[in-house]
Amino acid sequence: MLKPGEKTPDIDLPLTIDARFHLSKQEPENFTMLVFYRGKHCPICKNYLEELGGRLEDFTNRGINVFAISMDKEDRAMHVDSEWNTHDLPLVYDLGEDEARRWGLYISEKREGSDEPEVFSEPGLFLLKPDMTLHFAETQNAPFTRPDLDQLLEGLDYTMKNDYPTRGTLT
Repeated sequence: MLKPGEKTPDIDLPLTIDARFHLSKQEPENFTMLVFYRGKHCPICKNYLEELGGRLEDFTNRGINVFAISMDKEDRAMHVDSEWNTHDLPLVYDLGEDEARRWGLYISEKREGSDEPEVFSEPGLFLLKPDMTLHFAETQNAPFTRPDLDQLLEGLDYTMKNDYPTRGTLT
């Protein structure tokens, strides 16, 4: 389990734009936000990422780098890139199961007859300080609940304005 206030694991994975995402090379003004999603098969993920992509500027204007990450392989990630309206939201793919577990994500297996991959992670949202220490973490074991973006932005504004500390460090 990741502990708030401690450094998170590094990530080095491909992006759908023929580049690589290196978490340790991020230099956000305030935070890096990682949104782990279930993958191409998930209509709730599609809605959330499309909303997030449409509001990306609300985050980047606050000095927050945002990335969406899945365990999807390249073909499925490219489908998301071309078929979902995620705007300029960077899409990271090919997260391994062991990496997903290191982030504390719940892992599910394919339901018979579904379009799901054999295994995939359930959703999570992590907010990291520029030094990669964990400031905020939210994980789910099902697709149905996601952080409301307006509420999240309000919380981020409050956090940055008031230098609100990382909570849960006694975990």
